[in-house]
Amino acid sequence: MSSAIRATRVPYGAMARTFRPSKARPALPHAAARADAGYGATAEPDWRDTDWREHSRWAEVQGKRMNYIDVGTGDGPPIVFIHGLSGSWQNWLENLPYFAQKHRCIAMDLPGFGYSEMPAEKISISGYAHQVDALCDQLELGKCIVVGNSMGGFVAAELCIQHPQRVESACLAAAAGISITNLRRRPVLTAARMVGALGAASAAQHRFIVARPRLRWAFTNFVFRHPSRIAADLMYEQVRGAGKPGMVDALDALTSYDFRERLPEIEAPTLIVWGDSDMLVPTEDAHEFERLIPQSRTVVLDDTGHVPMLERPRTFNRLLDELIEGRGVGAETGPEEQVTAA
Repeated sequence: MSSAIRATRVPYGAMARTFRPSKARPALPHAAARADAGYGATAEPDWRDTDWREHSRWAEVQGKRMNYIDVGTGDGPPIVFIHGLSGSWQNWLENLPYFAQKHRCIAMDLPGFGYSEMPAEKISISGYAHQVDALCDQLELGKCIVVGNSMGGFVAAELCIQHPQRVESACLAAAAGISITNLRRRPVLTAARMVGALGAASAAQHRFIVARPRLRWAFTNFVFRHPSRIAADLMYEQVRGAGKPGMVDALDALTSYDFRERLPEIEAPTLIVWGDSDMLVPTEDAHEFERLIPQSRTVVLDDTGHVPMLERPRTFNRLLDELIEGRGVGAETGPEEQVTAA
């Protein structure tokens, strides 16, 4: 087992170096001991108390099967959660139970990821936006709060542009769509093919990786600021989504579509949440999103990496609550807010 893990370790590091436009650098393993108590603290209600099999559903979207979670009820507007590259609906485990108390929450596996089939046509950011809208149509959701991380943030913003009638407000968490379009496509795609090795690993190998802090750090330090502070069972739910068939085409879509000139068309109030130590998408991108989206607010979280909804779920949930309640967003673009406490 250990030899197989060593064989896949180098490609991941190479991939991080290849398509990382950020100047942030990884925190060394011993730095995790200095992280504040809010980093990696499980949100309430605990996601482990939910039997997720009861909420797993299938839909046929544009002729292909899409897996999604449908959980929660209440008077609040529906919330749609969109995961990022190499992700799955489990990227929202720390957020779904909290918001399901007052809202119907939908979290899908995008086509080509998780358990969803590859789409009939080549993956594209616009195609993903149309597929998310089609799923919302099937579920009769009406206007929604749309939340996306990384590539999912790119898709959420595209949904705001292509289907403005669908979106009541939006949250972009470390969203792609700005600097990634400037990257060289060939080395990025080569690295993406290499990274598929982890997806071929068995469940036992994934568990072996996440159960050992040093291995966990080696494989995930370019996504999480302090991997050892993330619970092993939560980390397992994240890494087992790697290496799915949509990876290469989705990364090609990320680097070949530029929508910056259309961002001012977004009318929905938009919350932009970033980690100050994001190694994949630089904080400068947050400022650019805020500059271009008329009704937007940026919050930068200290000592946080690329997945703030998993690294600081309690803070993230509070900020999203404020957006839903109409607090903090709605004025013209203003100065960013730096959040230093969990």
